[in-house]
Amino acid sequence: MGKKAILIGATGLVGAHILQLLLSDERYVSVKVLHRRSTGISHSKLTEHIIDFDDQESWKPLVTGDHLFSALGTTLKKAGSKNAQYKIDYIYQYNFAKIASENGVSSYALVSSLGANPDSGSFYPRIKGELDEAVQELSFDNTLILRPSFLDGKRDEFRLGERIGIAVAKVVCKMPGLKKYHPIKAETVAKAMIEGVNSKQGKHIFEAQEILSLV
Repeated sequence: MGKKAILIGATGLVGAHILQLLLSDERYVSVKVLHRRSTGISHSKLTEHIIDFDDQESWKPLVTGDHLFSALGTTLKKAGSKNAQYKIDYIYQYNFAKIASENGVSSYALVSSLGANPDSGSFYPRIKGELDEAVQELSFDNTLILRPSFLDGKRDEFRLGERIGIAVAKVVCKMPGLKKYHPIKAETVAKAMIEGVNSKQGKHIFEAQEILSLV
């Protein structure tokens, strides 16, 4: 019997690839997207629900299926403040994962970040690390966390800092001991999430240099 997927963050760089891959994957009979705005995609396997993440009671019954893919996220610039980014990158994702686990979703895959560490002195890696720790305490049968380096791919908006970072990383990663900083295609991360959640049992964290082993 085919699997039912749930996806949040479907309009982001990795999330958009996850969605396309799920829709073409014969292992999945349905893909449910819950988001703040439509993907604009029409497909027989796709069901979209436009939700308010702050109104949990309205969407809680919708979070049912087999595999939850979490690719939600933003930047400090786009969010406008650290509090706003924390709400999107931690609170929304954790609350959604918690409800999914309570609703009997068996497997969970999360896009985290290189350097994620709850004890970090920097804001972004700290909240990513906090989320990584928190979701591992939930009652999923399988939990897969990927920590990619710079994501390489075409975004809707141009990010100068990101493009500079990717260019620098492509040089730096050639130095001994720095391979983990090598940029990775967003589509590769998406493929790794889907293959990983279908093949791994238990709780797993894949650091940047290990992600390619899943595809």
